[in-house]
Amino acid sequence: MTKKRILAAVAASAVCLFTTVLMPSVAYAKENDSYTYNIDYWGDVQDSPDFYTVSSVFTSSDLGLDVKMKSPEGLFMYGDLLYVCDTGNNRILELKRESSEKLTLQRIIDSFQGADNNTFSGPTDVAISEEGNFFIADKGNARVLKLDKDLNYLMEFNKPEDNTLDKDLTFQPSKLAIDTAERVYCIASGINKGMIKYESDGTFSGFVGATKVTFDFADYIWKKFATQAQRAQMESFVPTEYDNIYMDYEGFVYACTGAVTREDLRADKADAVRKINLMGNDILVRNGEWGVYGDIHMGSGGGYEGPSYFSDVTVFENDIYICLDRNRGRLFGYDDQGRMVFACGSNGNMDGYFRRPVAIEHYGYDVYVLDTLDCAITGFVPTEFGSLVYQAMDQFDQGDYEASGASWQRVMDLNGNYDLAYIGIGRALLRQERYKEAMEYFEVKYDDENYSKAFKQYRKEWVEDHIGIIVAVILVLFLVPLGIGRIKAIRHEIDTADIFRYGQQ
Repeated sequence: MTKKRILAAVAASAVCLFTTVLMPSVAYAKENDSYTYNIDYWGDVQDSPDFYTVSSVFTSSDLGLDVKMKSPEGLFMYGDLLYVCDTGNNRILELKRESSEKLTLQRIIDSFQGADNNTFSGPTDVAISEEGNFFIADKGNARVLKLDKDLNYLMEFNKPEDNTLDKDLTFQPSKLAIDTAERVYCIASGINKGMIKYESDGTFSGFVGATKVTFDFADYIWKKFATQAQRAQMESFVPTEYDNIYMDYEGFVYACTGAVTREDLRADKADAVRKINLMGNDILVRNGEWGVYGDIHMGSGGGYEGPSYFSDVTVFENDIYICLDRNRGRLFGYDDQGRMVFACGSNGNMDGYFRRPVAIEHYGYDVYVLDTLDCAITGFVPTEFGSLVYQAMDQFDQGDYEASGASWQRVMDLNGNYDLAYIGIGRALLRQERYKEAMEYFEVKYDDENYSKAFKQYRKEWVEDHIGIIVAVILVLFLVPLGIGRIKAIRHEIDTADIFRYGQQ
């Protein structure tokens, strides 16, 4: 009986040890199966209340189209008008937003006036300037068109005249953005030097914002000694192409690319999304615990593997930007510090799921996603949880820190695992000069940077409040030894004087 108990105990210990060793790796490789989630400080996936909910899915029949959409690729929001590049049908659809649940077809744009070739061939993107002029990436016709608001031909932008480009390269503009001066920033297939920049008069003014080039030093040495055939088979040390661009309300260009590897992303050798200024420099803030590249767990599952593939990005006026993951059909929202606000979505055939999402746009905080395989537009609206998060951020930006803190507390009540709620309350308390309380919230979520700010102010405040005691203690520490030394000196003089006097007697 004793032997059996010993053997049972040993077997139980072995099972526990086996489970303890294997479970972490299984959990790490497991794909997230919840619809809305976030990633905490430790890199663990935390389920979350839904941030967005589907308001409606708009198909060709819902929009009243006689000819169904075919391989649509581009979205653009101009006021309350949503433009869809129906690429396969060589046309652009103009939809009017009546509400979050209703889009009405206004007109079908398939031609224009004032040019011999006045039709489109595979238009992939459209943008409208503040003056109301249309800019269309007419990919099949190798041009970017500029039309006025009445669809009259104004001009076109063609292949850049640059000696570094292959003369045989066919110009295929795919995505574009327009600034307030009607300068054109364009992405073209096969051109990896960054965005093509045209002045408003059509002059090519150079390439802007090329991606970082990284290489392995061993490969570099090997290329020096390899044969021409071997070098041809090796990966070239060249920038990668962008997949999409978006110009925010301040004139900064957000550019995203999916042509990155998990190794480069984790080693900070590549960026899935960049914020480019007029000088072509990336100024995107990345203060979050994890990189701005979507899912940090990139295991295989359901036929999908590798990192997130950002096919488009859109930016709100509070600097929150949402990246669209074509690989797993997800939306990733980030704040202006690069911290993940939410992640939601997946691949599938249900509402809110996608087969091949290619474009994203927004109206206020409502979001529209275009699926090129389903030929459908999915409209999303914030839930109570999402609205509270946006409300808390807006109140903070407006300087109403007390209200922001209260809103963040309501967010925390809905989701106690939401890191941004703790940080948001801490930042609100910091602005209210309640430094000690702020430190407690920052400490809970390991926000070292904000904790240091709060501690610095708390230390300063504590010193100012106790300056009298500090000075008194310093004086005591300085004067007491001085007084004791003086007393000893006097006593020594007295004793010396008495000895001298008695010695003379």
